[in-house]
Amino acid sequence: MIRILLVDDHAMVRMGLKMLLDANPEMEVIGQASEGNEAIEMAERLIPDVILMDLSMPHGKDGLTATIELKKRMPEVVILILTMHDDDEYLFRVVQSGASGCILKSAPHEELLSAIQTVATGAAYLYPKATKRLMEDYVTRLKQGENHDTYSILSEREREILSLIAKGYANKEIGEMLFISVKTVETHKSNLMEKLQMKTRPELVKYAAKKGLLDFGV
Repeated sequence: MIRILLVDDHAMVRMGLKMLLDANPEMEVIGQASEGNEAIEMAERLIPDVILMDLSMPHGKDGLTATIELKKRMPEVVILILTMHDDDEYLFRVVQSGASGCILKSAPHEELLSAIQTVATGAAYLYPKATKRLMEDYVTRLKQGENHDTYSILSEREREILSLIAKGYANKEIGEMLFISVKTVETHKSNLMEKLQMKTRPELVKYAAKKGLLDFGV
């Protein structure tokens, strides 16, 4: 029996997934969470075999940040990312997060069940197009000798906020500049610090300087 924790901010999606998974005699949904912080707490308490994690959750901790934190706290945890984004940026961020696999929300039910069974055995799972793109990217990077780091797993919004923080703007000022609330700024700041494994503003400033984010107009 594969014990599964569902993480998605939409209750109807969780309900549909639960019905699908519980109908399989080899699977059981043991818990549901609506955002990353709740997912971390439940994972540590329930110790699921597989966590089916939505990537985009606007409230609280997003799926990618939660995955990174969970892998630090529970290295053996198996996480399968569920996403609607079929593009390279999200794919590479998912792989670097430590997740065991990634599947599109548009995938057939049979493919989802197969993906869960695959990662539950300790193997990795990527949908076919993702595997092809990753291999092509890997070969390209080898040829170019590129040295990518954790900056690539930051979202565009997190990169904006990192740059503004490094330039000395306060959370309120950043919120006004980006037309978002102070709470949202704080959430993005917390997420990017978690991804970069940093705890202080000076660390962020130093990192941003290395990335050239302090240049005028960046």
